[in-house]
Amino acid sequence: MAEFLVIRLDADTEAAATWIAVDSNGTRIGAPGAGRLEEAQRHTAGRDVIVLVPANCVLTTTVDIPVKRGSRLLATLPFALEEQLADDVENLHFAAGARRDNGRIPVAVVAREHMQSWLARLEQADIKPLRIVAENQGLARIPGTLSLLVAEDQVFFNDGADTEFVLQNVKPSDALAVAGALTDDGDEEASGHLLVFCEPEAEKRFEHDWIALRHELASVDLNLLPDGVLPRLAVTAASGRGINLLQGRYGIRAEMGTMFKPWRFAAILLLAFGVVAVAGKGVDYYRLAQEEAALKAQFTEIYRSIRPQDNREILDPIATVSSLRRGFGGPAAAQVFLPSLQQLSLAMRQNSSATVEAISYRAGVIDVRLTAPDVATLNSIQEIVSGSGRFTASIQSTDNVGDRVSSRIQIREAGA
Repeated sequence: MAEFLVIRLDADTEAAATWIAVDSNGTRIGAPGAGRLEEAQRHTAGRDVIVLVPANCVLTTTVDIPVKRGSRLLATLPFALEEQLADDVENLHFAAGARRDNGRIPVAVVAREHMQSWLARLEQADIKPLRIVAENQGLARIPGTLSLLVAEDQVFFNDGADTEFVLQNVKPSDALAVAGALTDDGDEEASGHLLVFCEPEAEKRFEHDWIALRHELASVDLNLLPDGVLPRLAVTAASGRGINLLQGRYGIRAEMGTMFKPWRFAAILLLAFGVVAVAGKGVDYYRLAQEEAALKAQFTEIYRSIRPQDNREILDPIATVSSLRRGFGGPAAAQVFLPSLQQLSLAMRQNSSATVEAISYRAGVIDVRLTAPDVATLNSIQEIVSGSGRFTASIQSTDNVGDRVSSRIQIREAGA
């Protein structure tokens, strides 16, 4: 099971970072830690790193545009949101999440100077993050439920649909009022289910607010976080939720690393096999080239002893041998005719039902007329003669004569 180190950065660069190790199910692996980023780096071995950045630095919203994911979508976002943003879009970085069931695309917007500052801090500590996510997106979206998390002096809120925001130095009830979850009409029946996460200190600080909210809403489920908010945020972050800010100009290195990381060992193994195969082919080629050169030198030496007056380079040994055979005439004929008869005799003994009618020899070719009970016997004779490797036999003609087959078989030296 994959393990992650979730690191939460503070807006104050001098403040300590906090971190916790979890698996892909959000199960904690050890206690939370706090300190310098260099200390957190010691816990990254064998784990992917997810960084939670200050929520008050990241604007989260949704857009309804037909463009699909990819570079075209990222290029479209500045124009789609330009009128809603106070800063110049040239100074902003845009990232998009997966399209939701209602067709809207979640978007995160952050100043480039913040991105560069966070990445510089991480690089200085030799931390290479897999994902960078706004910390408020560590509060899971649950359809049909109002979710709220009190983190120090901030309140994270989402309505389980498209509304999510962060407010600072406010009460939880103020955040619900901004979201339109509270009604001023005292006669209207209470509605809405609120899920709250907070530290014990925040429970006491807002105890009157919780009482008031229980009168305003159908239910208020209060969950205490004795170890701080990070373990709660890490559960959602490790599940892959939230918009990864490492996209576009900041995402090339991270995306390529994520893509190839699962295949790096297979790629190394494949490369090793390729190198071994190429090296083996090279060795075989060198060995065969050496053997060819040795055989050529041996053939040339023997040929020069036969024809010392011929000093031409031998390019075609087969043609040279044929020339020698033709030049030797009679003796060469005897060397062909007698061994061919011996091979034919062997074939006839193994096919005793066949009978030789006549044999003739001319220019290195033996013609044999014979009769056999069937074509299969002729094929057997042909295969036995050719099976010697020295001669090739070919059936030239077949005729039915009574209950037997008359045939003419031609025998010659292989390659002649």
